[in-house]
Amino acid sequence: MSDPRDLLTDWLAGGPEPDRATRKAAVKESLAELARRAPGHSVEVRVPPFGAVQCIEGPRHTRGTPPNVVEADPRTWLALVLGVTTWADAVAGGSVRASGGRAPEVGTFLPLRDS
Repeated sequence: MSDPRDLLTDWLAGGPEPDRATRKAAVKESLAELARRAPGHSVEVRVPPFGAVQCIEGPRHTRGTPPNVVEADPRTWLALVLGVTTWADAVAGGSVRASGGRAPEVGTFLPLRDS
């Protein structure tokens, strides 16, 4: 059986798309790791349809639309997580939407290298 990380890397390089379960697991695990490395509730990171987390220390947001939001599709998110693309390129290209003054702080945690 292929390593899921290899499947994702191949996909991001132009290969076949991994099955939904593999993509979902990779997104959810990477969001959980981001929340672990950057605990807090001041920025919401959304990767629809697979998940969302709050991270980055600061004021907690509890009602309505959060003032600091990062949103990306699963392919873009995983490219950021694995270091295939940079935060600056993804934001400039419009594949990452980052709103609010604290949202860019998420980029300082990417890629999610093993520590």
